[in-house]
Amino acid sequence: MDIPIANLEQGMPTVEQAIIRMDQAIRSTKSKRGKVLKLIHGYGSTGKGGAIRHGVQSALAAHQRAGRIKAFVPGEEFSPFSLEARAAVEACPELLRDRDYTRSNHGITIVVL
Repeated sequence: MDIPIANLEQGMPTVEQAIIRMDQAIRSTKSKRGKVLKLIHGYGSTGKGGAIRHGVQSALAAHQRAGRIKAFVPGEEFSPFSLEARAAVEACPELLRDRDYTRSNHGITIVVL
């Protein structure tokens, strides 16, 4: 099984547009009974973290509090040293083969549905 990927930064959307794309990707993945979703949001051209990254992770935190998602793992924590990442891998062992596992990629986030 391939991990579904949603590229939220494609076409240089606004933060609001990226969050709409994210919500659509979450709904679509859930409807297909997917367990995880990989979001590509980029890290921003300043190197300090982009607005899309911050907006997406803030929206994911709200989704988690509301029970719409189980968890999310920022790319920089996507390694065996993170409790959240280990739980994500337990839910979907295919994540062990993801190219960003252990790479500390600030431009992605893994969502556990």
